[in-house]
Amino acid sequence: MPLGNEASQSNGAARKSAYAQERKDMASPAISVAMSVYNGERFLALAIESILAQSFTDFEFLILNDGSSDSSAAIIDAYAAQDSRIRAIHRENKGLIVSLNQLIDESKAPLVARMDCDDIALPERFAKQMAFLGANPDHGVIGTWTADIDEYGAPYSIEGEDHPTTHEGFLASIGNGPLLCHPSVLMRKDLVQSVGGYHAAFQHCEDLDLWLRLADLTKLCSLPERLVQYRHWPNQVSNRHAYVQQVGAAVSIQAWKERSAGRTDPTAHLDKLPGIDGLDTLFGRAGMAKEVRAQVAPTMIYSEVALKGSGYDLIVDYGKMSDLKNLHV
Repeated sequence: MPLGNEASQSNGAARKSAYAQERKDMASPAISVAMSVYNGERFLALAIESILAQSFTDFEFLILNDGSSDSSAAIIDAYAAQDSRIRAIHRENKGLIVSLNQLIDESKAPLVARMDCDDIALPERFAKQMAFLGANPDHGVIGTWTADIDEYGAPYSIEGEDHPTTHEGFLASIGNGPLLCHPSVLMRKDLVQSVGGYHAAFQHCEDLDLWLRLADLTKLCSLPERLVQYRHWPNQVSNRHAYVQQVGAAVSIQAWKERSAGRTDPTAHLDKLPGIDGLDTLFGRAGMAKEVRAQVAPTMIYSEVALKGSGYDLIVDYGKMSDLKNLHV
């Protein structure tokens, strides 16, 4: 729910004071950059160098090697040996959600910047995001617009709107468009931890679920500047796990609607979401499974990987219950 004016102003003033006090302790960096890497050798050096080239330099750079079997570990260690701001963490593979929560827990700064190992941050990204959060203490998350590129670094054309630049626009876009680009965000650590961090149940859409839970507490939006080059390539998560991602996203929106209506969120303590057929039972009323199918089915027709698996079955099931013209093929 949107913050009330009085609560928002009070919360913002308190946060601005706390942030000022935090910065007096120069042993603590202003930003902790959180990057999880799993077999990311192809673009990793470019991603690391783009962070090291930031004009705002008061940060620590946590790079977690999540059990990679390629040369990622060696690349990370080589950069760590050259720049003391880099803190390398190596361990066995546990997955992205566990990795992100570990990075947040180990971060020393009051602000956490997300970064992926296949994207590129422009030099002014941190400086402009820091300026925004300093001037807007009632905002807990600030992203940026992106310049989309392909696997070779060339411009990549996609249809759709840019991310909302106001909190009101963010709320209006829930279920209707993109909200935030995950590897572009700078967020307040205490707020993320107060809602339990990333939830294990929402694999491959853990960011959307987090934004929707944070929207109950703070304001979120993006700067209208393309400060991250976001890479599209065949091996990215949204291509490989389209079905799980889209189903999880639809369920996270239903959970947000439950909270907004003052009802209990039945997903809050789950480690794994049930199948679509189990959603009516989970939410305690009929029609939830049908609503999620209706939301997900149109997205499946654009995913070749999904159509070879569960996405095809979902479209068939949806077609049996409704007019296939709704898919807008």
